[in-house]
Amino acid sequence: MHPGDLKPNQFSSYPPQARQIALENLTLFRKLPEIMLSILLEEVIEYDWKFPAERKELENQLAYLNSLEPRALASLVAGFAKLRLSRSLDDGDWVKSPRDFVERLTADLWTTHQMESFRAAADQYQSSIGSSVRQEVPAIPRLGIVVVGQGVGEYSDALFQKLHPHGTYFRDVKPENGLNFLFDRLAKRAQQHPAPYAHWYVEGGHAIEMTAPGVTNVSYGGLEAPRKVLLGKMQSGISSGVGGPEALRSLLAQMRPEDLGFSKSPADAILNRFKVALLTEGSGTQIFSTTFAQWAAREVLRRAQPLTLLVRFAPRQRQRPINEMLSAMPTTLQTDPLGSLIDAEMGAYYTWLNQQRLIGAEHASFLVWFEDHSQALAIGPSIPRGTESSSSSDLSGILKLVG
Repeated sequence: MHPGDLKPNQFSSYPPQARQIALENLTLFRKLPEIMLSILLEEVIEYDWKFPAERKELENQLAYLNSLEPRALASLVAGFAKLRLSRSLDDGDWVKSPRDFVERLTADLWTTHQMESFRAAADQYQSSIGSSVRQEVPAIPRLGIVVVGQGVGEYSDALFQKLHPHGTYFRDVKPENGLNFLFDRLAKRAQQHPAPYAHWYVEGGHAIEMTAPGVTNVSYGGLEAPRKVLLGKMQSGISSGVGGPEALRSLLAQMRPEDLGFSKSPADAILNRFKVALLTEGSGTQIFSTTFAQWAAREVLRRAQPLTLLVRFAPRQRQRPINEMLSAMPTTLQTDPLGSLIDAEMGAYYTWLNQQRLIGAEHASFLVWFEDHSQALAIGPSIPRGTESSSSSDLSGILKLVG
């Protein structure tokens, strides 16, 4: 089916808000190449479960495309229009199930040696969108906080070497009440600048209870039941021997919150969808707490674009045979605090890199602390780069420096 033949009733299976978006932009959709439109519809159909920042980006993109004159629009999407689909894709309903279609499309582009042409068209398109669509500056400078090394005793090696060139390394931090200072700062920012999904606490273990309103929480420990259900489904899929990795990938992609035991309450729909994505799209998020924390931090920054993010890593389980780790059967796990510290240190670096990709990065601040120890590193507009401080301070004092 050609996009020019689109009819309103073809979007009847879309969630309510997504269907409204599609109908409002039907005239535009009829002008777009099939490949580009299928990718765009993959975003549209998920609109009801997107975070506010994601919705705004999609709305801005559609508004920009609608504002273009016919020639300008045709020029912008010309690279997509030149791509050719194989007949094997003709039987796919790319309107009703754009995600399935795009998955097959990716394989087809590789098979027909068109992936480089697709990437060139996509890069040109994204460059035009990026330079033409105005991005909103955050209400306050972003603050990222990462806590690493839970459960580690003595440790003499230098930490935060990749971050050191960008900030100040503090050698004599008083660890007393350290977590309280960090959580207080998170709660205060959420209270002073309330907004949906603007302030986050990601926990690699069991979350510390917080009474502060406005803070969104996601934790590895809190998802134990859904993780076990998912691992059971993965193990069954692997044991069946049918379809191989592709079938397992499709199984994960089709998971819905109710499949993993999440509530069906509309109030929880956005966050529950996000939790399912963390467990089904991340590699190892189901079995390693450090991987979960790092991937969750990445996805929170990429999708929710928060004003405040606090990530606390916890000890992960020791390596075991993959079949044992995928097993949902109860077992006593041995943890690896030292190995987890090494994982978390790299996770802190990646978290900072992902924060730097957001608008307003030049004003953002970042703090990483070795939990219950005297080492921390701070990055911010007013923080000297590549320096060390041996002055005694607590985390409250360092937080005042980063702003």
